[in-house]
Amino acid sequence: MQLNSASSEHKSHDLKGRICEESKKIWRVALPSVISRLSIFGIVVVSQSFIGRINSTDLAAYALVQTVTVRFVTGILIGMSSATETLCGQAFGAKQYHMMGIFLQRSWLINLITLTILLPILIFATPIFKLLHEEEAIAKSTEYISLWFIPFIYSIVFSVTIQTYLQAQQKNVIIAWLSLVQFTIHILLSWLFVHVMKFGVPGAMGALCISSWFLVFGEFVYIFGGWCPESWRGFSLTALKDIFPIVKLSISSGVMICLELWYYAILVLLAGYMKNAKVAISAFSICLNISAWELMISFGIMGAAIVRVANELGRGDAKAAKFSIKVLISTSTLIGLLFWVLCLVFGNKIGYLFTKDEEVARSVSDLSILLAFSVLLNGIFPVLTGVAIGAGLQTKVAIINLICFYAIGLPIGAVLGYVTHLQAKGIWIGMISGVVAQTLALIFMTWRTNWDNEVIITSSRLNRWYLKSEEENNLEMK
Repeated sequence: MQLNSASSEHKSHDLKGRICEESKKIWRVALPSVISRLSIFGIVVVSQSFIGRINSTDLAAYALVQTVTVRFVTGILIGMSSATETLCGQAFGAKQYHMMGIFLQRSWLINLITLTILLPILIFATPIFKLLHEEEAIAKSTEYISLWFIPFIYSIVFSVTIQTYLQAQQKNVIIAWLSLVQFTIHILLSWLFVHVMKFGVPGAMGALCISSWFLVFGEFVYIFGGWCPESWRGFSLTALKDIFPIVKLSISSGVMICLELWYYAILVLLAGYMKNAKVAISAFSICLNISAWELMISFGIMGAAIVRVANELGRGDAKAAKFSIKVLISTSTLIGLLFWVLCLVFGNKIGYLFTKDEEVARSVSDLSILLAFSVLLNGIFPVLTGVAIGAGLQTKVAIINLICFYAIGLPIGAVLGYVTHLQAKGIWIGMISGVVAQTLALIFMTWRTNWDNEVIITSSRLNRWYLKSEEENNLEMK
């Protein structure tokens, strides 16, 4: 009996040690990622807050453009960039360091071409929203706000891909520091341009553009300045080789993320057809942004999930990948529970952080309980998505998102919002229904995945796309 007791105690101590060690690995990636994502998303919310104090029409227009048009375009770019996360993470695990710089250059090329093709969506925002029968004054205000977003979105091409590249090699602490400086600069510029110099909406949008490019230039200095000697060997024409298989993976990645981001954008559009569209759009957008603040933390842990799963699959260790997944899900769920409690306690006061309009603030308060359950779910599904990205299972997740969001969530939201006259609450209940279905499907997919087989698939993919470094070529010539 004593031997069994000692053995059990040893196993328990060993398990605690493994959990602590895995948690350190997770937070080494997750904490800088959380800080950077909160800061980057924060500059968008700060701009919304400054515009909300100018007038309610421009606030609704900003919310519409940011949540629908910008989310549509950035959803494609961020989604396509998740292919870089998969490939860089697996290449780092397999010690194919020079391939990471090649994957990064490929992602820049693919994303820049994609964004240029999508520019008409931003340029012709007003005709598009008029075609969708949005309120005339709001649709007209979207014209110049949408154009101001173009420089911001071009910065996304570089900032997102560089973050995934540095994150895969656990060098994203620099991104966290740059993001904090960026956030500080943005607040100062917004205050200077809007309140001191009285530039109004152009001042708020100008501050957004300047601060977003500050981050990109800082990232360029870090990479080109020699702080990534193993993974960055300079620009190379080899980045053009085997680009079409990367495009294929990028497209499936883009579809996966877009189906998720567009889901929320469509819900905002539905809110635009409510009786008091200005209040509905503003309140719905504020709640989505509050949810997104907490989601940035989960996305940080999602980034860690991508890195940990990709690294372990690249190394060929399926058991380590499975253990990491368990720790990741447990960690993120606990954080979701914490924010769930906070939203329940302070739900009545949240709206006043973003607007002085009493009607909008009351509408936000009415949605606070639903918001609380949304942030609880936010603690689970992003990590499961990260696991899928780390393993390169984007196509399967895209199918899950299509069914859960568009065959379940949207119809329920439309019926409850319009047929039963629950208005914004009905749409939000529909949104939660889709997320619940997605979460359950992702849990089932993760549980059923054969991780030993994923190791074989990862090895095959890396070997197929492997290009020899200059050092290897020189050795062969000798």
